Amino acid sequence: MNPTRRAFTAALSALLLAGPAAAHHGWRWTDDGRFELTGLITEARLGNPHGVLTIDADGEIWKAEVGQPWRNENAGLTDEMMAPGTEIKIIGKRAADPEEKLVKAEAVEIAGQLYVLYPDRM
Repeated sequence: MNPTRRAFTAALSALLLAGPAAAHHGWRWTDDGRFELTGLITEARLGNPHGVLTIDADGEIWKAEVGQPWRNENAGLTDEMMAPGTEIKIIGKRAADPEEKLVKAEAVEIAGQLYVLYPDRM
């Protein structure tokens, strides 16, 4: 197999295998309405491609996507602020599938302070 065809085949295979893992990147999986969720952070996995918080909201367990590390930093958020036990309000878009307890944050509020992750979306 020639090098160009080999590179194409490898790239195509990677895309096909990454499909489910990449499903929640971007905004297409969200609905059009504004959504707010308040609860306690029970787990924080921060880093690339974006942070994911697990939030207990009145006994319901939600996942919330926050920004990439650089976006969180630009908004004034630190990893320490998103530690387990912290009360947080997520302002953003929820999953279009109402069975999925997942929200993408456009902004977060911690201790009365608003941190805007996506200023162009607010």
